[in-house]
Amino acid sequence: MPIRTVYQATIEHTQILDERGVLDPALSKPGTPGILTDEQVLHLYERMLEARAVDERAFVLQRSNRMYTYPQNKGQEAAALGSGFAMRRGTDWIVPCYRENAAMVMHGMPWHHIYLHWMGDERGNVVPPGVRVMPIAVPIGTQMLHATGIAWAAKLRREDAVVITYFGDGATSEGDFHEALNFAATFGVPAIFFCQNNQWAISVPRETQTASETIAQKGLGYGAACQQVDGNDLFAVHKAVYDARERARAGGGVTIIEAMTYRLGDHTTADDARRYRDQAEVEAWQARDPILRTRVYLESKGLWDAQRQRAGEERAKAFATEVVRAAEGIAPPKPEEMFDHLYAEMPPELRLQRDTKRTSSLGQDPSQAGLRSEPQRA
Repeated sequence: MPIRTVYQATIEHTQILDERGVLDPALSKPGTPGILTDEQVLHLYERMLEARAVDERAFVLQRSNRMYTYPQNKGQEAAALGSGFAMRRGTDWIVPCYRENAAMVMHGMPWHHIYLHWMGDERGNVVPPGVRVMPIAVPIGTQMLHATGIAWAAKLRREDAVVITYFGDGATSEGDFHEALNFAATFGVPAIFFCQNNQWAISVPRETQTASETIAQKGLGYGAACQQVDGNDLFAVHKAVYDARERARAGGGVTIIEAMTYRLGDHTTADDARRYRDQAEVEAWQARDPILRTRVYLESKGLWDAQRQRAGEERAKAFATEVVRAAEGIAPPKPEEMFDHLYAEMPPELRLQRDTKRTSSLGQDPSQAGLRSEPQRA
């Protein structure tokens, strides 16, 4: 046979809770591993309200010159919370990009640290002891390499830990994505590559920045398990990540999950999406808002109503106010604090610089600073 098929594959798309807030009965049987209970959905919905309130308050802070450029998470709450809730706090690792605030907080990162980060205060990147969350990564794609390294270390140490790393659709056109995924899949590390496909790589639409019909299929070439889910469906996101986590724990290696979602705000507060996005497209996705969809579901179960919505929104607004107070009420940093979080054990030369506020080590060896002695005069 001169011609034969050597490889075939399909990419499945999963939706459990549709846009009308109706569950698929075949995919949501009670007791199925990874399927959320009503109590869990109620808990996550309240976290959605908090995340939206904190996000909207950050926008106001930026516009009033109290925060620098900020990327809103609005519209992507189900992707962050559903995935974060599926990971085990204190055991698994969260390696974020910059639209996973809610997942970071769920695993122990204080909300006001995220504010401090975008206020230009380096203390916002300080991770509390015992919290397995990496700092926010602004460079596109670099965090996937870090996640792969963490997962490889966990495998070598025989630790029961799984790493999830987040990125956008545009990041899959970066070399870091391909290098990280190739290494992770080749060495079978316990990692989940979670793409928040919000349809836009800043101002470039998905179909322009990649010829791939789906983002998920990019993992096929590396031997990863690949899946696409409705990213605004809390149930589908949680189930997909839960299954990928258990697969990794069992030695099954890497899974790439493409969560189809949409950023309802601008790329950042320095962007104006009205210049390149059709308003009709935005309105269509607004109707698929994950908060609206989850609320409709809870109302259909008798767990939520208009009165509870008003009370929940008020609690979320009050919570956002407390986050602002915590961030803006922090004492000014001391100059020596710039040394505190560079190393687990501070090298002697840095300790000397901190204590003397002088670059004594450079003075002892000027060549370290690239200095040269004065030329000989005739």
